[in-house]
Formats: sequence, C-alpha cells, structure tokens
Amino acid sequence: MVQQYQQQSTWQAIIRLLRWNKPTGRLILMVPALWAVFLAARGTPPLPLVAIIIIGSIITSAAGCVVNDLWDRDLDPQVERTRTRPLASRELSVKVGIAVAVMAFICAAGLAFYLNQVSFFLSVLAVPVIIGYPLAKRFFPVPQLVLSMAWGFAVLISWTAITCQGKADVPWQINACVGQDTWLLWGATVLWTLGFDTVYAMADRKDDRKIGIRSSALFFGNYAPEAVGVFFAGTATALAILAQQTQLHVSFWPAWGIAVLIWAWQYYRLRQPEIPSTLYSNIFRQNVGLGFILLAGMISGSLLA
Repeated sequence: MVQQYQQQSTWQAIIRLLRWNKPTGRLILMVPALWAVFLAARGTPPLPLVAIIIIGSIITSAAGCVVNDLWDRDLDPQVERTRTRPLASRELSVKVGIAVAVMAFICAAGLAFYLNQVSFFLSVLAVPVIIGYPLAKRFFPVPQLVLSMAWGFAVLISWTAITCQGKADVPWQINACVGQDTWLLWGATVLWTLGFDTVYAMADRKDDRKIGIRSSALFFGNYAPEAVGVFFAGTATALAILAQQTQLHVSFWPAWGIAVLIWAWQYYRLRQPEIPSTLYSNIFRQNVGLGFILLAGMISGSLLA
C-alpha cells in the first residue's frame, strides 16, 4: 500500500514537472501554431495535421518546462512562486528530470517525422533555442526575446507543414514556401510573446533581482508597462496588415477588435500605481483566451473570404 502511494505520488510529481496540471502555459504555445496552420491552409488544414500540431505543442511545451526546471533547480527554491516545483523541492531527482525531458523530446521528434523535410528541419532548429532559454536568463538582458523566438518556430513549423509539400528539394530551402504573410505572423507572434511574458516576469522582479536572474521586466524597469503596450500594439498592427494582405473576410475584424480593446485595458491596468499581485497571472491567462478568439476570427475570415 505504501509502495502504491509512493508510485502514485511520483507520477503526480512528474505531471507537475511537465506542467500538465497547469494547461494555460501549454495552450499559449498551441495558439500561434494553430494560427499558422489555419491561415496557411486558408481555413481547411488536414485534420491529422491539426492533431499532430496540438499534441506536438503540448509535448514540446512540457519538454521546455522540464529543461527550464533542470537549469533552475538551485534557483527556484529562492523564488516564492517556484520553490515547490518538483526539482526545486527535491521531490524528483535530476536523473528523473533528464529522463522525462529526453522522453518528451523523443515523442515530439516522433510526431515531427510526419511533417515534410522543411518542417522537420525547423523542428530540429527549435530545440537549441528551447534548451538555451533558461541559460539566457543568466546573461542575456532580455531573455524573453529568446523565448519569443521559440514561439516563432511554432509559426514557421506549422506554416511550412502546409506550404512546403513538394516545393522544397532540401530541408533548408525554407524560402521556397514562406513569404511576407508568414513573416508578418511570425513577427506578430514574437511581439505578442514578448508582451505577455514580460507581464509574467513582472511578478518575479523582486526575487529575480535578488538572485541575479535577468528578465525583460527588469530590463525595462519602470517602463515595463510601456514596453508591454508597444509589444501588444505591434502585434495588433502586424495582424491587421496580415489580414489585409491575405484578404481575410470582414468576420476577422470583430475578433481583432476584441483583442485590441483587452490589450489596451491590460496596458491601462499595468500603469496603475497600486497593482494586485494576481493581475500578472490574470493577464497571462487572458492572453490565452485572446489567442483563441483571434484563431476563431482567422478561421472564419479564411473560410468566408
């Protein structure tokens, strides 16, 4: 009975290590991948590919969380928000963490084999960025930019999974199947990620400053709310230009308008002198919902165009 309880407890800790008990962070990576596949396919991507992208984004995001916790296992105990993570609390060993990360990457690679050569090549290129993000927090002044690049790979991988079929003879011929539309969506994703993850980092500024961890929230200092506002404004602008260039149906614009209004409200709240501690996590969660609202607008805008 004791052995059964310990085994169950270990599996629960692994679930927490993968962050599958907190789906918000997994969904927010899925959003730009789905944006790309539906826009590239004009609203009708193959359903098996959509399933691969959904499962792949969940697994890849989980793998990134494990890698992050491995890098930060000695730092997380010093941060109030992260001190109970399984590796930080020594609930799981480093060996278990490495094994879980390797298995997650193997599963993600298995899914990537179903994609074309270009998309698989981009999936491989994304791995060093995912692994390097936690290290960047130690020396790079804006590590959220590295995370944003990882999110940008979700756009490139999903877009080329549609457009590179039969168009590229070798994996690195990416330009054969991406264009200005792709890069506009990539830019919107990078700016959006910089925005919501800077907000997320604002909650940890005191602890990060104490232990010497870099973040965009510390880099921009008192101007962090203004930086977030610029990032969200850039996201909205890039998406508007993309919608015009791809001639999305007018049904896209209500979704875009909702996103702009909520981003403006979030910027307003961040500039208030008194901010409740829950605001940062609430804004992070709200951006997940906004991502899916925009996705619905993109799908309708593509199908009705």
